[in-house]
Amino acid sequence: MKYTVDSLRPKLDSFLLPLLEHAEFELSYHLHAPENPHPEVENPEVTVQFSGSDVDLLLANRGELLLALEHLSMEAMHLPPEDHSLISFDANDYRLLRMEELRMSALAAADKVKRTHTPFHFNPMTSRERRVIHLALRDEKELRSESVGVGPTRAVVVVPADMPTPPAPPQLPHAPRPPGPRGGDDRRGGFGNRPPRGGYGGGHPPSRGGSRGGGPRGGNR
Repeated sequence: MKYTVDSLRPKLDSFLLPLLEHAEFELSYHLHAPENPHPEVENPEVTVQFSGSDVDLLLANRGELLLALEHLSMEAMHLPPEDHSLISFDANDYRLLRMEELRMSALAAADKVKRTHTPFHFNPMTSRERRVIHLALRDEKELRSESVGVGPTRAVVVVPADMPTPPAPPQLPHAPRPPGPRGGDDRRGGFGNRPPRGGYGGGHPPSRGGSRGGGPRGGNR
């Protein structure tokens, strides 16, 4: 095993704790060695489990911020790309539920391709999510799955076995998101400009055990 809770915690805390504090997220986290129900799909050695009143921000837009924090943390700890899958960030069992959703979507896409003999394009996904699709369809004889596109537009296409792989569809530019209320504090995503929260509500910050993140200490920033 390359990574353990004890070996990873100091490196992760040095990056993640200041980030969460400066962003004024009401979040805490703990590290544990998970039991993985689908080790053939995803088998991390350490899971970073988040909790707190701002978990909804992490999971908005299909876990966009959760995955961004995961990626930034991997880079900050200088983990080689081939080791990124050994560390997993999660909250409210999002990763497990997302995996099941992807497996069901893969089976539904396969059924549609068989009926219509027409390729099916998924939306862009992370490499871990694309792997779920590929593994779910690995035993299919009448079709195959391929990854097409580059960078953030890379996605999976399911194709009849006797048909060449089609190119990735063009991606439309995203319209800019309007600012949220309170001077840009959009609760659905992003860091925003939040007013100070005045500490932890109860006036007593959580104990510093090396496995938590939170808001400002005592309200003096």
